[in-house]
Amino acid sequence: MTRALMPNLLTPQDLQPNWQWESKLPSPGHMSVDFERRIDHDRLRRYRLARTRQALQASGAGTLLLFDVNNIRYVSSTKIGEWERDKMCRFCLLTGDDSPYVWDFGSAAVHHQKYSDWLEPSHCLAGVVGMRGTIPPEFGLMRRYARDIARLIKEAGMADMPVGVDYAETAMFHALKEEGLNVVDGQQIMLSAREIKNWDEIQLLTQAASMVDGVYHMIYEELKPGVRENDIVAYSNKMLYQMGSDDVEAINAISGERCNPHPHNFTDRLFRPGDQAFFDILQSYQGYRTCYYRTFNIGRSTPSQNDAYVKAREWIDASIAMIRPGVTTDKVAAVWPRAEDFGFPSEEAAFGLQFGHGLGLALHERPIISRAVSLDHPMEIQTGMVFALETYCPATDGYSAARIEEEVVVTPEGCEIISLFPAEDLPIANRY
Repeated sequence: MTRALMPNLLTPQDLQPNWQWESKLPSPGHMSVDFERRIDHDRLRRYRLARTRQALQASGAGTLLLFDVNNIRYVSSTKIGEWERDKMCRFCLLTGDDSPYVWDFGSAAVHHQKYSDWLEPSHCLAGVVGMRGTIPPEFGLMRRYARDIARLIKEAGMADMPVGVDYAETAMFHALKEEGLNVVDGQQIMLSAREIKNWDEIQLLTQAASMVDGVYHMIYEELKPGVRENDIVAYSNKMLYQMGSDDVEAINAISGERCNPHPHNFTDRLFRPGDQAFFDILQSYQGYRTCYYRTFNIGRSTPSQNDAYVKAREWIDASIAMIRPGVTTDKVAAVWPRAEDFGFPSEEAAFGLQFGHGLGLALHERPIISRAVSLDHPMEIQTGMVFALETYCPATDGYSAARIEEEVVVTPEGCEIISLFPAEDLPIANRY
């Protein structure tokens, strides 16, 4: 048994993020090598479990029961394929000072027993509950596992303390309550744990961003009449998976008259000369995600399109300048325009257009930065947080728009941008 996740071997040192801010953030190669210090996966596993235990102790709950696959990966370092994300077929229990329990899909549990040597083999169990209701509650699986979970919590001496559950099927909540468990919001506990990234997480996020740098260079070369939005999506998916992505979650490809209002999707629309077009690439490397917009024009641009880009750039630069430890999120949101200033009736209607969010194993982590929530409910920015900051400006022509997003790591002195495809000025692809 290795020491990686064994709870009795975790030490205060495991909570240390091991930051190295002396030089530019590294973007190491994907392979493990003997001649460079790269990702330390054992250190990563120990850090994530230690952060979870710290957040759990601070919450007043005694146990975490997790169905969110990002939380399961954070606590147990297990993953069985991207198809799991919407199946509600896996769960994980962290109770007291015990080692995590993982109930996994069929033979995956046996695989963990053989290859995940940071876990207790006896804690890697086969199990399934509802699979989004396709296994009806009357089959009794939820009641069975709720009894097992309650027994383990009692054996750990935590029966009188709340159980934090991130999310579950409604019938599972009922089954847990029937076992006498006091269920509270475990998602907030986990998001608190995941806020501060250690050095290994920061390197993985930087590697993920470097993959998107390359995709944007490809897009810049491919944008021309005769190519469709969905062609760019296909080329990008292929390139990302070839580079080692473990999940291309989504790619927005939006052009021409589709830019305003922003539809957050892609179609088979052909690019045309003079189109403004923007893209968002959401993918992950070893679970760590990107959210990274870029805007281009095809062949040429108009003064209206360029003005929109300049404003979007000014807004994002103003927010980047605010990102440093100790600043609160309301101060960042305040530098962005009001919704009414760029054509929307309310902050809720414009939500996500002038926006910031944490990045990690999930696309959206804490804290969120938005005029809709941050002005009244600010949170403090801390060293080791990683953000995506995004702005949007519609053009005066009524249909074009510019969208820019930068990923930043919060350092002791400010922040460092890790999304490096050039975006200081509006890129014109295949200029005429």
